[in-house]
Amino acid sequence: MKNRKTMCFGVIIGTRAYFNSELARDVRRQLLKTLTDEGYSYVILPEDATPTGSSSIETREDGLKCAALFRENRDRIDGIIVSLPNFGFEIGIINAISVAGLEVPVLVQACDDENDKVGLDSRRDAFCGKISVCNNLYQYGIPFTDTTLHTYSVYSALLAEDINKFAAVCRVVNGLRHARIGAIGARPAGFQTVRASEKILQASGITVVPVDLSEILEAARKIENTDPCLLRKTDEIREYATVPQEYSEKLIVQAKFGLATEQWIEANEVDAVAIQCWDSLEQHYGCAACVTMSMLGERLLPAACEVDIAGAVSMYALTLASGRPSALLDWNNNFAEDRNKCVCTHCGNFPKSFVMNDLRLGTLGVLGRTLGKVNTFGAVYGKVEQGGFTFFRISTDDTAGCIKSYAGGGMITNDPYGMDGCIAVTKVNNLQTLMKYICRNGFEHHVAMCRGDVAEVLREAVDNYLGWKLYVHC
Repeated sequence: MKNRKTMCFGVIIGTRAYFNSELARDVRRQLLKTLTDEGYSYVILPEDATPTGSSSIETREDGLKCAALFRENRDRIDGIIVSLPNFGFEIGIINAISVAGLEVPVLVQACDDENDKVGLDSRRDAFCGKISVCNNLYQYGIPFTDTTLHTYSVYSALLAEDINKFAAVCRVVNGLRHARIGAIGARPAGFQTVRASEKILQASGITVVPVDLSEILEAARKIENTDPCLLRKTDEIREYATVPQEYSEKLIVQAKFGLATEQWIEANEVDAVAIQCWDSLEQHYGCAACVTMSMLGERLLPAACEVDIAGAVSMYALTLASGRPSALLDWNNNFAEDRNKCVCTHCGNFPKSFVMNDLRLGTLGVLGRTLGKVNTFGAVYGKVEQGGFTFFRISTDDTAGCIKSYAGGGMITNDPYGMDGCIAVTKVNNLQTLMKYICRNGFEHHVAMCRGDVAEVLREAVDNYLGWKLYVHC
């Protein structure tokens, strides 16, 4: 994942000359310490660049100095953090951000006053000053992220929590604005539901990179059985999942496809991929794509089924938000008469970290009955481990000319279910309301999911910064 680099924030300390400058110096020290402790780097004016000796911005000229520094480091800066030790000079702050023109997310944090320290030497008034700064951001049309509480001490644990959440927002926004989504093969004719508009995606900075499936298959066929890269790939697959003895020879076929796919992805700098896994690959090459997709996902390179390009974008958003693998599933079956439970499944492409037991490889159940089991080897079998998850889906609405989406959370249960492939019995509050929303608004049957709770990160990134229509289910 490209965004696994150390994240860097541009830092602005706001103050006014008639407040105690030691307050600004103290906030600078603690904020930079928190950033360092959490593993982030930063860009900030030198302490002696402004009159207070704290890098704090008091004038428009200070703001222009900061803007110039940010522009010099535009390739490093993922987001901007504004911290207000006191009321702050909004003109300097807004000039620093607007003139820099980085178009990255902005976090606004302000400090608490203490009731016994409101004399002229120790008062802050940051409670009020934050409103003024946010007002200016609003006037300039600059979206920003608020902290958990309106004000709090920079020594509070909330600071690290808010910065880490903001970092996730920055990963999603910046990652999607420059995403390259591979599309390997044509959309299967029987899956009209996964059609997507490349032009609408491109308007948000998402580029679709297509390749004909025949090019990947030809590249796979040209790989010699003695190729060291191929031998390493077969060993990698055996370490990743149990391979039945009767399919040992098929493993070479599967590994060649995986290697050819990975080489194309690397050559084209693709961030996520949608693959024609059904059913030309099985008919004309003789294996399934599932284990390749599973292994890619485990490496934080999401792989979606059935050339579901919007599904791949949804998966990538979740991976950026959580820093963890994502999967693509069908909202597939009711679970008896429990109307808040649903069986989510796919033929077998889950990343390994989703599954509670060791993975084993097998054949595709449905296609195996029509195309022959020997031609469908490569499916991943496993039951998903119980725990919390976030679901997310985008769709390109050509009629409305926009990207729409929904997000929410639930629990994967430990309920048994007698179906092959990768199975996740899920529980989502008010599931029937969600299903009605999905059907009424023309969403696809596929949904992306990841471990953990990142629905609020997606809400902030998608709704506030990317401007996509979003429904958050609760």
